[in-house]
Amino acid sequence: MFRRLQNMKAHLLVSLCCLIGVSAGGTLVHAEDGASSYNYSFWGDTVASPAAYQATDLLSGPDLGIGPLKEPSDIHVTPDHQIYVLDSGNNRIVVLDEELRPVATIASFERDGKADTFLNPQGLFVTEDKQVLVADTGNKRVVHLDRNFKLVKIVEAPESELLKENFVFQPVRVIMDKAQRIYVMATGVFDGFMEFNADGAFTSFIGANRVFIDPVEYFWKRLSTKAQRSQMVMFTPTEFTNLDMDDEGFIYATNGDSFGNNIKKLNAQGNDILRRTGYFNPQGDIRFSIDLGPSRLIDIDVADSEMYSVLDSKRGRIFTYSGDGHFMYVFGGLGNQLGEFKTPAAIERVGDDFLVLDKALGEITVFRTTEYGRTLNEAVRSYYRGEEEKAFQLFNQTINRNANLEFAYAGIGKALLRQGDYAEAMKHFKRSMDQKNYSKAFLLYRKQVLREHFATIMTLIVILAAGALAVRKYRKTMGRKRGVSIE
Repeated sequence: MFRRLQNMKAHLLVSLCCLIGVSAGGTLVHAEDGASSYNYSFWGDTVASPAAYQATDLLSGPDLGIGPLKEPSDIHVTPDHQIYVLDSGNNRIVVLDEELRPVATIASFERDGKADTFLNPQGLFVTEDKQVLVADTGNKRVVHLDRNFKLVKIVEAPESELLKENFVFQPVRVIMDKAQRIYVMATGVFDGFMEFNADGAFTSFIGANRVFIDPVEYFWKRLSTKAQRSQMVMFTPTEFTNLDMDDEGFIYATNGDSFGNNIKKLNAQGNDILRRTGYFNPQGDIRFSIDLGPSRLIDIDVADSEMYSVLDSKRGRIFTYSGDGHFMYVFGGLGNQLGEFKTPAAIERVGDDFLVLDKALGEITVFRTTEYGRTLNEAVRSYYRGEEEKAFQLFNQTINRNANLEFAYAGIGKALLRQGDYAEAMKHFKRSMDQKNYSKAFLLYRKQVLREHFATIMTLIVILAAGALAVRKYRKTMGRKRGVSIE
């Protein structure tokens, strides 16, 4: 609770600085209104950054040869780069290959010998072996199909003592792990994700968001009457807005929390284990105007090496973070130009490239990496794999292109730390304001110096001790000659 309040105070302080510092320079306006690339410094200032991604293609349904897309809501890419698009308004799933050519269309499936269809589906997930799960929202169910689009099972409204009597099952997002457990994000559920076993039976909730209590409002609630309390905001957890799963089975999720905890990484017990060792908690924009407010994250995509990207619906921006929580780069925006959106709904990676789905326009924007983006991605991957020398070289190339990327200096410092070059590591940790690792490097450097010069130091100590004894003996001898006793 104490850490939570500290985070809240830090967040409010940054917001206050934003309000009173609007005219203090161009950096805030650049982050709030522009769609250009930027980073945040240790002090929370927006600083210029080279573009990590550039929009190269804008594709509509007719461009893809599949007819107009009507309010598409989700997109998923398989390991072999097949692309599944959930065309919600047309109640179908469109499958494309890596070159964005149509492969198949799933508009119905056979159930009990009859054709069954989707109704306003909102969520889609495809496993490594290409089993398809659909959050069939309008039909209040989850549909599980095999790789040939044959029905495996239907997950419908569960019966449980954990659910209210008037509970209405409206799934909007769904994922499945390697053990065939299904996790569902449902409308109006504040207890976390609904977990179903391999047979489709409801087992429990997982990962419920903690309730944030405003101390002032809580105080007034204690003093108010029953009628007054009924008019106040209830202390309920925030709903999740999306989820994804990495190769190890950890669930990454976004929620409506606006105090820097709107991204989570959940283990099997539902505990949040996301590392937040960057200058600021991963949360989208940390500087914003009071009119538009903080980022609202509505989708998350997990890549290799624990990198993950989130989509901000308020500004149409895609933020990417390393596994340690360092802000790597941002791209996108709202507008009418290539690389901007009207209503961004979902993001997915195809290798190192990105696909962004625009729900209102029924279009897919393709973003491809620049040289800077490829170098930074590979630097983070190399560090994650423990390839110190390669990470050192790539991070150096990165800061040659972007001296404002302060966490890259920490990456160089960590690589040097692993190589045993503690003195040079200290310099880079100081540049990146990484006090924890600076202290670690300093202690190791001190031990190294003592170890290397131990013989010299001990010799000096012995010489000084011997000299002190000789001086003392000399003084005693001279004192006796003079008839003076020297202690």
